Amino acid sequence: MQKVGVIGLGSMGKIHLRNYCEMPDVQVVGVMDVSQANLDEVKARFGVAGFTRLDDLLELDLDAVSISVPTVLHHEVGMQVIARGVALLMEKPLAATAAQGQELVAAAAAKGVPLMVGHIERFNPAIQKLKELVAEGLVSIDIERVGPFPARIQDVGVIRDLGSHDIDLLRYISGSEFESVNAVFSTTLAKHEDSAFIGARMQNGVLGHIKTNWLTPARSRKIRAACANRFIEADLIAQQVREYGPFDPVAKTYTVKELPVMQREQMREELTQFLSAVREKRPTPISGEDGLEVLKIIERIFAQGGQA
Repeated sequence: MQKVGVIGLGSMGKIHLRNYCEMPDVQVVGVMDVSQANLDEVKARFGVAGFTRLDDLLELDLDAVSISVPTVLHHEVGMQVIARGVALLMEKPLAATAAQGQELVAAAAAKGVPLMVGHIERFNPAIQKLKELVAEGLVSIDIERVGPFPARIQDVGVIRDLGSHDIDLLRYISGSEFESVNAVFSTTLAKHEDSAFIGARMQNGVLGHIKTNWLTPARSRKIRAACANRFIEADLIAQQVREYGPFDPVAKTYTVKELPVMQREQMREELTQFLSAVREKRPTPISGEDGLEVLKIIERIFAQGGQA
C-alpha cells in the first residue's frame, strides 16, 4: 500500500485527490491547504485528514505527494518536500523560473528523490496515437489551445499556464529539442498576457506553431501534424484522431480514416505511472529535466519581448 498526500486543494488538487482515493493499493494519509473550507470539504467527501501547515503533513509516513499550489509557491513547497525525502509530482510548470526549476532538479538528484512534472497531455490517448502515426516523415505540428479566462489562474499568464503544455508537446511529439523559438503575445483582459502565437523550429527540422489564448468563448484543444505522406488531426478533448492521405490524383481527394483511440482519464494514467515509477525505483515518465526545458523555452520567449 503506497501512502500519498496532496498539497494544494484547488481544482487540480481535488482531481489528484479523487483519483488517489479511487486507486487500489493507495492510501491518502493526509492533505494540506491554507483554506480550512477546502479541508472541510474534502474531509466530508473523502474522509481524509487535513492540515493547514505543510510541516504537519510532512511529519506523516509518506511515499509520495502531488503538489498543486500556485506556481509562485512551487519552488518553496517542492524544496521542503525534497528535504524530507518524499517523491513528488509537481503540477506544471515545474517552477516560476528556470533558475528555481534548476534548484529543484538539482536538489532532487542530490537527495535521490523522484521528481515528476505533471505535463498531463502526454497521457492523452489521442496524443499517444498521434505520436505513433508521425514517427516517420513529420514536417510540422500546429497546436491550438484556447478558451475563456479561468478565474483560478491569478499568478501567471497564458503562456506559462496553457502554452507550457504545448511547448512540452512539441518536444515530445517531434522527439527533438528547440533550435529556435519566437512569439508575439498581448494582454487584453488580464494582468498577464492572455493571447499568444508561438513559432518554433526543432533541431531535427520539424516546424511548430502554437496558438493559445484566454479570449475564446469555448475551449478547443487540437493538434494538426503534417507528414510527408499523411496529415493527422487530433482532438484532445474528444480524444479522437483522424488521418488524411495520401492524396489520390485520380480521384482528386484524400483518403480519410477515423482511427480508434482507447479513451481514458489522463490524470489516472499519470498518477498510476508516477506511483509505479516510485514503487519500482525507476525514472519517472516525465522528468524534472523535461519540466526545466519547458521553463527555459518560456524564458527565451519572454527575453525577446514579443509584445504584439
